[in-house]
Amino acid sequence: MLRRKPTRLELKLDDIEEFESVRKELESRRKQRDEVEAAAGGEEAAAAIGALGTEHKSREQLINDRIGYKPQPKAGGRTAHFGTFEF
Repeated sequence: MLRRKPTRLELKLDDIEEFESVRKELESRRKQRDEVEAAAGGEEAAAAIGALGTEHKSREQLINDRIGYKPQPKAGGRTAHFGTFEF
């Protein structure tokens, strides 16, 4: 394996200015997106409150729906395991 001296990287003033401008642009985009989501979120919250009364799904059910998993209920209950004995 060939060995060489480490390369020296220098950070120039232009690089710092470019980084700051890109960072500010990304922050402004994020703020705009958050404002749009907040405005839409108020409308969705009102709709969600109405939907919660009629159909409330647990987090587990939402995940199962999203990934397409449909759990099958287990056959029988306690009596299936212990015969006719009840505890």
